[in-house]
Amino acid sequence: MNRRRLLGAGLAALLGPAAARAQMPAYAWDDGSVPFVVTPMEVVARMLQLADVGPGDTVIDLGSGDGRIVIEAARRGARALGIELDKSLVAAAEDNARAAGLAERARFEAMDLFAADLSAATVVTLYLLPELNARLRPKLLALTPGTRIVSHDAGLGDWPFDERLELRVPDKPVGVGFSRVELWVVPARVAGIWNLELPEHGGRWTLRIAQRYQLLEVEVAATGGRDFVVPGVRLRGAQLALVTNGIVGRRAWRNVFSGTVEGGRITGELLASDGNESRSFAFTAVR
Repeated sequence: MNRRRLLGAGLAALLGPAAARAQMPAYAWDDGSVPFVVTPMEVVARMLQLADVGPGDTVIDLGSGDGRIVIEAARRGARALGIELDKSLVAAAEDNARAAGLAERARFEAMDLFAADLSAATVVTLYLLPELNARLRPKLLALTPGTRIVSHDAGLGDWPFDERLELRVPDKPVGVGFSRVELWVVPARVAGIWNLELPEHGGRWTLRIAQRYQLLEVEVAATGGRDFVVPGVRLRGAQLALVTNGIVGRRAWRNVFSGTVEGGRITGELLASDGNESRSFAFTAVR
């Protein structure tokens, strides 16, 4: 398959002599046109760090090669699954997991990555060609809001990343010794018109939200308020934070909505302040 895979140079140094038997070359050819490229262990560590992988996570690595990302995720306490088309690489990865004493938490399956069921993942890791990432994007966006996706050296089409890390990697076998690691958090779907009732502060509020991935444009109105502006809004997974300033009653208030999106409902807290007085209100918004 025309894609980069994660292979095994250097893993033997971590796993001992048994892993050396499963070691794969750092740079080899797939079908004569696209090379396999090993991910340096420093990049593996940074990918898992950026995704905040730990106990309780389920990590799925697409194009798992020699299994190094899967094994390192298991070492951090996660359950991890590698999806790899090449059966010989799957066998090598299984050998490496056994050598590391992590075979129970680090598993591998030989299959096409587009056929893989990703629904259980809390983290998905990628080191693929950009066009393959773009083809995977709809499948990744359909995952549970809050799922973290981390990719080495390739974006996800026009989906903007949430965080980016750039680092120098002297032992990188291709390129100029420089790597880019990017993180996406699957956003909840919040586009639409939301209404909430706050009888003691503004009455009936209406939030009109336009959405492009995690980027939002919001218009705010309230029956007991006017002149609202929105200087800040953030959607990270299912967590929505919105700041709106305007007149409520006869006073200027700064209103900070923080809530969790669950389907057609947002539940959370409004913190309102006019500079002298602060108020807190629980709210539920429905679409």
